[in-house]
Amino acid sequence: MSNVQPLEDRILVKPIDPEKKTASGIFLPETAKEKPMQGKVVAIGPGKLLDNGTRLSPSVRKGDTVVYGKYAGTEIEIKSVPHLIIRESELLGVIEG
Repeated sequence: MSNVQPLEDRILVKPIDPEKKTASGIFLPETAKEKPMQGKVVAIGPGKLLDNGTRLSPSVRKGDTVVYGKYAGTEIEIKSVPHLIIRESELLGVIEG
């Protein structure tokens, strides 16, 4: 378990490493790999605080697989494992299934 609790509308995401091999069976060297753009939601903040004092509940849940922009969020390390803290508005979508 992580020991980081995101604040407001931020979400803690553990990036999913891209495939090391293409669909046709070609292995990709480290230098040719793209930065991950998918990850698993590890922890969620309480939601955005609105002007009227209420909180807007996050639309993602712990365990969801999400897609985000290549340069979204702030990279951090938790127990030597890379993670991202991303605002919910920076998420592009949720992968279902």
